[in-house]
Amino acid sequence: MSATPQHRVLVLGGGKIGSLIAALLAESGSYHVDLADLSPTAAADIAAAHPRAALRPHVLDAANPEALDSHLRAHPVEAVLCALPFRCNRTVAQVCRRREVHYFDLTEDVETTRHVLEIASGAPTAFVPQCGLAPGMISIVASDLLSRFDEVHDVKLRVGALPQHPSNALKYALTWSTDGLINEYGNTCYGLVAGKITPFAPLEGLETLQLDGQLYEAFHTSGGIGTLAETHAGRVRSMSYKTLRYPGHCAQIQLLMNDLRLNEDRDTLKRILERAVPRTEQDVVLFYVSVTGTKRGQLTEETFARKLYPRRVAGHPRTAIQLTTAAGITAALDLVLSSPGRFRGFVRQEQLRLPDVLENRFGSLYSQSASTRSSPIRAGLHGAIEPLRLVTDLLEAVQDP
Repeated sequence: MSATPQHRVLVLGGGKIGSLIAALLAESGSYHVDLADLSPTAAADIAAAHPRAALRPHVLDAANPEALDSHLRAHPVEAVLCALPFRCNRTVAQVCRRREVHYFDLTEDVETTRHVLEIASGAPTAFVPQCGLAPGMISIVASDLLSRFDEVHDVKLRVGALPQHPSNALKYALTWSTDGLINEYGNTCYGLVAGKITPFAPLEGLETLQLDGQLYEAFHTSGGIGTLAETHAGRVRSMSYKTLRYPGHCAQIQLLMNDLRLNEDRDTLKRILERAVPRTEQDVVLFYVSVTGTKRGQLTEETFARKLYPRRVAGHPRTAIQLTTAAGITAALDLVLSSPGRFRGFVRQEQLRLPDVLENRFGSLYSQSASTRSSPIRAGLHGAIEPLRLVTDLLEAVQDP
């Protein structure tokens, strides 16, 4: 830990993800963190919960470009990390370009990312969107696995954030942004078919997948594939991203969004979900990557599946979705700031190397494990998946000849 923080950054949004991002950075000893939120108390409460950290609270309407620009003039930073709803990201990115500071976000929204790409063109600083779990870490892992094949045929990316103990007809609980969830369920999805970028309808392509004896369903959702399909178009025959849920969930959501046409009235759908579907701190994140292709002339499939659970980090209990999301964006920030001049303009997640992320102090949240080691299948059959072991096991597996 550094005696004197080396970097000053601004974290926008004092919600569950933003609060953990700010805490991780401020307690690392290397960052002065300005945490800004529209609420008069949100950022102050987070700073009070971490009294020894270099964390300074602010009240700020970051959706107002003049207010954000004025704040950055008064409080200069090297980077802005946006943990706000995706609707705010374009404004924040534009102000970051004007102030020539690095920009990071967590969006899964395809159109928002396209706007960031346009804003980042020719920028002297890095613009790194989609820094969460999916899109984000899944793209980094998949790209690393792809690089180990001579020829790649099929890539399947499957991720889910679920309640450990579902108790309603949806078999679901809210674990993150409701706006983001509706976006995933309602917007056009993309993948590769015959090597070409192809649109898919959301909530279609239903399939089943079994992990550690538990049956899940998977279906197309928007945004999780990030820019991975664009990067590997022409090289990979087929690539798809689907969300994992407990069986029966997809039919219920199709009823709401398609049959009742609530995809056309998302404000109403949001009110229904937030009134009727509980939130939970007892979540589980499922992460699954399958790559099929040829190695040394032989048809080969590499498949990896992990379950990630909550744990206590930075002095407080954290959910699995908090940890996996915050670890991705803080690691990306650390890698960009530690390599001045290496990253400029629009940066895709797959440009970040998996070993670099794993060796990073924040990315290592993915690889902390108990002293005893076992395969994920054996651990699952014995009912004791070690939390956040994902990427260490992945890296060891793909390096095994």
